[in-house]
Formats: sequence, C-alpha cells, structure tokens
Amino acid sequence: MLAEPGAGPGPEGLPRAYVRLALRLDRVLPGVLDAHLGDPDEAARVAAEPAPRADDLAREADRLRAALPDAGLGRARTSFLDAQLRACRVLAERAGDHPMDFAAEVERCFGVRVTRGDEDRYREAHRDLASLLEGRGALPERLAAFRDRDRLAPQHLPAALAAAVAALRARTAATVGLPEGEDVALEVVDAAPWSGFSRWLGPPPRLRSAVSVNGGIPHRVTHLPLLVAHEAYPGHHTEHCRTAAAPDPRPEREVFLARTPQSLVAEGAAELGLEVVVGPGWGRWNAGVLAAAGVPTDPERADLGEAVEAVMARLAPVRQDAALMLHAEGRGDDEVIAHLRRWLLVDEARARRMLEFVAHPRWRTHTTTYVEGERLLRPWLMRPERSGRPPGRDVVTARLTRVLDDPPTPAELRGDHGADGPPDKPSTGAGNGRRRPGWAPWLRRTVLENRTSPGNR
Repeated sequence: MLAEPGAGPGPEGLPRAYVRLALRLDRVLPGVLDAHLGDPDEAARVAAEPAPRADDLAREADRLRAALPDAGLGRARTSFLDAQLRACRVLAERAGDHPMDFAAEVERCFGVRVTRGDEDRYREAHRDLASLLEGRGALPERLAAFRDRDRLAPQHLPAALAAAVAALRARTAATVGLPEGEDVALEVVDAAPWSGFSRWLGPPPRLRSAVSVNGGIPHRVTHLPLLVAHEAYPGHHTEHCRTAAAPDPRPEREVFLARTPQSLVAEGAAELGLEVVVGPGWGRWNAGVLAAAGVPTDPERADLGEAVEAVMARLAPVRQDAALMLHAEGRGDDEVIAHLRRWLLVDEARARRMLEFVAHPRWRTHTTTYVEGERLLRPWLMRPERSGRPPGRDVVTARLTRVLDDPPTPAELRGDHGADGPPDKPSTGAGNGRRRPGWAPWLRRTVLENRTSPGNR
C-alpha cells in the first residue's frame, strides 16, 4: 500500500502527492524519472518505503486526478497535472505488465495520435536533398560522401564539445537567460543507444547537469551544435536549472517524467533551441566557434550542412514509422531496417542502431517526443501576434522561455494557444534578463506542412 492515504493538507497537497507518485513510479519503472529537482530528503524517504505495487500506483494516479477539480490550483496547473497523471496511470500499467496497444499507449501517455508519415513528403524531401548534394551517384551515396567530409575527427571531439557548450551558453544567457551558478559537466562514454544524454546533478543550490556524449559513434561538425543545444543550452539543462532557481517554485515542476506530455513538450523545445538562440546561419556560426578552438572546419560546407539538416528534419517522422512498424504492426526487423534505409538514406549499420533505440523497452515511445513535440511546438512559437504580424525574435524567445518555465500541455499547443500563458513579452524568470533585438520570422519554414500532418535524446 502507499505510505499516505491522502494528498495532504493545503493547496499544495495534491502537487506534493504527485511528486511522491513520480518518485515511486521510478522504483517500479527505473529510469522514468529524468530528474528530481526537489528535496533529496523526500526522495530518500520514498526510497526507504516498502517496494510499491504498480497497481497501487495506478489507483493513486486515478485518485489524484479525480481530486484535481476541487484542488483550487487554477486552470493552467490543473491542466498540466491532469495530463501528467493520465500518463502516470499508463506508466503504472506498463510497470504491472498490463498488455497495451502501442498506438494507444502513445496517445494516453503523450496526448497525441500518431500514424505513419506521408511518403510523398519523404519523396519531396529527397528531391530537395538531391538538388543540394550535387554530383554523380545515388542519393544515399552522395549524402554519405557529404557526411564523411563533415566528419569530426575523434581527437577533436572534446575540444569541439567544450567550445560549442561555451558559445551556446553565452547565446542562451543573452536571449533566454540563465541563473547564477549553473554549470554543465561534459563526459564522453564508449557506447550507448543515444548520441547524447543530459543528467541533472543538483540539488540546489548546485545547478549542474552532466551531458554525456556517445563517443562510440561518429560525430559531424554540423550536427554538434544541434546536439549541444538539445542537451544543454537552451535545452534540457537550461530548463532544469531555470526551474530549480525559480523564485516561486511549484511542487509539480520538481519532477521531470519521461513518457509523459511534459517530456514531449520538453523534447520539442530542445529540438528547436538552436534555431531560437542562434537563428539562420547557425552552420557558419558554429564553424567559426569550432575554428577558434582549433577544430578544422569549412565555412562553405557549414552553409551546406545547415541546409541539409533542414531537409533531413523533414524526414524525422521516418523514425516514428519504425516504432509503429515494430510495435504496432508487428513488422520484422528486416522490414523496419529497409524502411529506415530507404527513406533516411542511411547504411545498414546506422539503421540497426536506430532500430536498437526504438526497440529498447525504455525508449520505444521516445521517438514520438521528438517528432510530435517539434510538430506541435513550431507553429505555436510562430503563431502571429495579436496585431496579425509575424512574431519578432523577442516574442519567439519569450514564448520558448515560457515553455521552459511553465510548459503548456499538448492540448494547449493544438488549440487556444495563449489561453493559459502570459502575454507575448520577454520573461523575467530565473535568467539574467539580457535580450537581443528583433529577427526575421525564419522559424516558419515548416509550419504549414506540419499543420497538415495528422494530429535520442
């Protein structure tokens, strides 16, 4: 049985009970708790309890969700907790080995419906890629040749990572804002099913994360800033340290749960982070940063690399296709690998690494957070201002900052976009308050095509 029967007294009783539920879920589903920013003594007390039963946790999620309407938490907090508790119920069911349809699991966890991608769009992306990658030979060969030229030599990886982290930290501090004392520790690991991973090292007053990078796979000059932006600045580490340093912390924000709507929105924000804090020309900007650190780069290739990455981002749903084929349609490994190779233009070894990720029990639904998170968040960031004009850079930055500090639910991103959020003005949260001037509305590049689509680390 659970340690306490009620949510606790006072208006924060239910959110505090949610935190304890999240801590207990991590005991029956290890790794589902991405980060705990709260009191370590509370975590220790939960860890010392008798082992929880998954069915009890499912009932607790139902009980807390049923109590939400009378908790007096306001619309935004109630919506956030309702979505999270709905997902917690599913996580408890998974921990209890309840059979579950994959597509239904995704919808119940993340609040989005997923289907296979449109192959006509994949073909269009291939045509655009072919126009960028001049030369003879089949498109997969031309893409592989470009990536080989863009390869980062292993001996340069530590220096390149340190330079990218320092440069993106400065850009994030000047745009989104960073609290005093935050820091990132870099580490390179030999092998992992992901390319990078951010791990919170707190608790406050230490505002530190460890960003692990998979040194067992080749890295590219052009892709490195995308990785660092996603995991550190202005991605996961930035969200965690701003939340931990917030002047009016809310208990429910102390825990970051994977496989929940919170995770989907966080991954979408991390995917778009480089575009927000650097903007167009980030490829050449990155080449200059790395060159200053002694890493060989080519500015012309950097421009091409940025354009190639923009096209390849349109093929991201192929990875979600793989998860659906494997877990929902019961397709065999060979068929999934063939699909990945055909549309992502990768060799068999790379396709097998992708398959390993989507086949992993911990990560099997995680690809959806990248694909659907970005698909929902981009049009939300780029929605017109109340005057009908495209948003300026300061407005888009303020919206991203709001996502980091007070994340909307997928339902809000789909519907009345500003209903629960603050007006479109720069945030004055945990950062240093410095902002940069206006920009062109470049984030619009995929809004229209994303709106027509069905609703690693």
